[in-house]
Amino acid sequence: MSLKSSDEVVVNEKEKSWVDSVYASLSPDQRLGQLFMVAAYSNKDENHYQELDTLVQRYGIGGLMFMQGGPVRQAKLTNRYQAGAKVPLLIAMDAEWGLDMRLDSSTHFARQMTLGALDDEKYIYLMGREIALKMKRLGISVSFSPVMDVNVNPANPVIGSRSFGESKEEVTRRGIAYIKGLQDHGIIAVTKHFPGHGDTDTDSHLALPVVKHSLKRLTDVELYPFKKAFEAGVMGVIVAHLYIPSIDSTKNLATTLSRPLVTGLLKEKMKYKGLIFTDALNMKSVTNFYPTGEADMLALKAGNDVLLFPEDVPTAITKIKQGIAKGLVSKEEIEQHVRKILHAKYWAGLSKYKPIDLTGLKEDLDRPISNVIQEELYEHSVTVVENSDSLLPFRNLDTLHIASVAIGVPAENTFQETLRNYAPVDKFTIPNRFAPDSAFFEIIPQLKNNDVVVVSIHNMNLTPSRDFGIGVGTLAFIKYLQERTDKKVVVVVMGNAYSLKFFEDSKWLVCGYEDNPVSQELVPQALFGARAARGKLPVTASARYKAGMGLTTPALDRLKYGTPESVGMNSKILEQIDNIALEAIAYAATPGCQVLVVKDGTVIFNKSYGYYAYDKEKPVTNNTIYDIASITKVAATLQAIMFLKDQGKIDLDAKVATYLPELKGTNKAGLVMRDVLTHQAGLLPGLPNWQKTLASVKTKTMYYASTQTDYFPNEVTPEIFSTKTMEDSVWAWTVKSRMLPHNKGGKGYPYTYSDLDFYVLKRVAEKLLNQPLDEFMDQNFYEPLGLRTMGYKPLLSHPIEAIAPTEEDTYFRHNLIRGTVHDPGAAMLGGVAGHAGLFSNANDLAILLQMNLQNGNYGGHDYFSTDVVTEFSKKQFKGSRRGLGWDKPEPETGGPTSALAPMSTFGHSGFTGTGAWVDPDNKLIYIFLSNRVYPDAGNNKLVKYNIRTRIHDVVYKAIIPKT
Repeated sequence: MSLKSSDEVVVNEKEKSWVDSVYASLSPDQRLGQLFMVAAYSNKDENHYQELDTLVQRYGIGGLMFMQGGPVRQAKLTNRYQAGAKVPLLIAMDAEWGLDMRLDSSTHFARQMTLGALDDEKYIYLMGREIALKMKRLGISVSFSPVMDVNVNPANPVIGSRSFGESKEEVTRRGIAYIKGLQDHGIIAVTKHFPGHGDTDTDSHLALPVVKHSLKRLTDVELYPFKKAFEAGVMGVIVAHLYIPSIDSTKNLATTLSRPLVTGLLKEKMKYKGLIFTDALNMKSVTNFYPTGEADMLALKAGNDVLLFPEDVPTAITKIKQGIAKGLVSKEEIEQHVRKILHAKYWAGLSKYKPIDLTGLKEDLDRPISNVIQEELYEHSVTVVENSDSLLPFRNLDTLHIASVAIGVPAENTFQETLRNYAPVDKFTIPNRFAPDSAFFEIIPQLKNNDVVVVSIHNMNLTPSRDFGIGVGTLAFIKYLQERTDKKVVVVVMGNAYSLKFFEDSKWLVCGYEDNPVSQELVPQALFGARAARGKLPVTASARYKAGMGLTTPALDRLKYGTPESVGMNSKILEQIDNIALEAIAYAATPGCQVLVVKDGTVIFNKSYGYYAYDKEKPVTNNTIYDIASITKVAATLQAIMFLKDQGKIDLDAKVATYLPELKGTNKAGLVMRDVLTHQAGLLPGLPNWQKTLASVKTKTMYYASTQTDYFPNEVTPEIFSTKTMEDSVWAWTVKSRMLPHNKGGKGYPYTYSDLDFYVLKRVAEKLLNQPLDEFMDQNFYEPLGLRTMGYKPLLSHPIEAIAPTEEDTYFRHNLIRGTVHDPGAAMLGGVAGHAGLFSNANDLAILLQMNLQNGNYGGHDYFSTDVVTEFSKKQFKGSRRGLGWDKPEPETGGPTSALAPMSTFGHSGFTGTGAWVDPDNKLIYIFLSNRVYPDAGNNKLVKYNIRTRIHDVVYKAIIPKT
């Protein structure tokens, strides 16, 4: 059966033959049984299941409407019931926003109000497709969706967020997109609630709503989307339980039971030929006025085809037989209804019914592409309603002091965690939406240093009469911040758009429509410009906030957070990273680690494993801060050098003595910048300067003290402080150090990886910048980038509990190293060195590297104005894999990277068990952070088992080939 238009039904010969054959095989009672679609649950007991067995086998019911339960249980029951059916059952579900509407452990896509905010209905089609494919896999043929009610009444207690909105045109466009998504993929779409439930203030589950509009008004507004849906070929429609005197003034007669409406308006005037379902016949709007079974007979008399959710099938059959005997319903009408149902079964493929294959069912239902669609729906619906002075998206992060107050969520929540991926946001939570005023106002003094406060409202309800679950304390708190402080208060409503009426005084107002882990991750991304905000209000919330309002905000090329498949990565393959990381921990290669992967500007993998130490007391999280060791070379010193090159302040082929005159007349006078950057300047790999300072008791007391003073200001550990002249001493020892032998022939030096190169480069940078390296990096890179954890000397800004320990030092500091740099040479200097000393989590390092991948542009700011990163990341000399400062793959073996990484890859690894690699060809970043040196730096199992490179291999194998 194919509904090409509202007045044309096309049936092929095979279909006609099957329908004729089945119809002829049924007894009169079995034909009546086909008219019933009974509610089925997969979360009830065997008594319920046996009752349905009886209805299927004895009474020959035509279908089941599955309600609450679980997907695997439902599949098993479907097979059971189908096995007992003479004619395959038409299986249906309410799945307006996905199987999750009824089934646990299933994907929640989005409510129709959210869909109404989208900037493009193609995403609705894609959602319809995904839902259809899941339904087909679960043996379902009918979806009672979409809702095509035009919700023009904000007080509507039953439709509300289930509607696309208040514009009949938008409801129509979006509804048809949904219908096509379902029906193009084999599911019968059943639109509802005809003739329109959008302007009611009563829940028809509880009582009979009254619609007082004239037929002209109904035709102009409520009927418009249905008419267009019929023309588009929707295969089914549900008739609502409403009382509409302008159509049928029979007292207490619901439209479902009205012949003037079902037959007169729907079938004759609107010429609808598809399958007509009653709304659930157990609803109070019907049962309050008719005895059991009576409504079923009246529904048939009205012209409905399928009797949905009957209270008592045997009694209803008896009543229908009595109606036939009395001439209230003709046998010809019964035949038409049954044949329409059989045609629908044929279209659904039930003429060739096969049981559901339970093998791999859960995996098939949890298709990764569904997560991509889900993500797109929430991304494209985020609506910025107010944006004074274009504060959103947040741009100059080093000038903003942001706080987040989240109301209605626990302390650990996705919304605030995502905010903190972008900036050092101070977070406060009030889990109880109806907390006393004191819970709100005790926060206010703690906001004294914040100039921006993001107040997000969570866990709202859908009930207008209950103010959508927004407490008076919440409103008073927001009003106080707006009126009594000078703070910029960004109100984020993670719920029903109608609730915006409470926030008309807001200068910054954002609607996220729903509150779930996906929306909680997407809305903060819009606030920070990782994703553009493009949504429009689908409804009018107040005189100020009208349907269609919505300000577009730009994307600022900040890191996004999303699903692997959204950027062409295979999430199933990426799961192999878990095995390798856990293997590293099991073999004591490291007590814990972080692994992060970025593809096409989107973080698609960010997981933490294991513990801070082998005692397994404190688990690693994504917020754990690691000593990143020699990654400091490229994440600090090299950034400063590239900055200077970008500014035209250094010449890569100039002698270092040009910038450091003290090298003239020494064996370092001939050093060339390019050679230093590529580790072939002839400098020694390192100098054990710390040993010199401990050569005797006299020298030890000369260089170190146990308390911090003006003369001993540099913190080596919290118990050891070095002299203020330490840096001068170390530099003097560096200048006086011997050089390596020349290459054969006396020209140049061989490649020798050296920390001393970065002693020199730090000195050059600080001389030309006229500023200490750590201060320069904070002010010009880390703070503007919003890096919360990256920096030198982390104990100044983070509790020690947030930092992973490194070595149990038994040779220099004689203590567990935690929160101060592991490298002895950097430690002597108080933790700030050119070759080591930087701390970070994986996320902040990813941001810095993404900025480099984008050649200096990030967050709307140009950190470099030329292609300096491209220049520095290129291989420089034959016989050496190195770029300028950057390490690179080894052409033959892969070296420190995966052998699958292209030669354009650049990055660095670190002694503490870290690695960070950028692949510009594939726009890929891979980061591995660990503390493999805990408790003993001699532990080389990370290299022995190739943990870092094997994970890197998995990342490349997860790239889905382009077709």
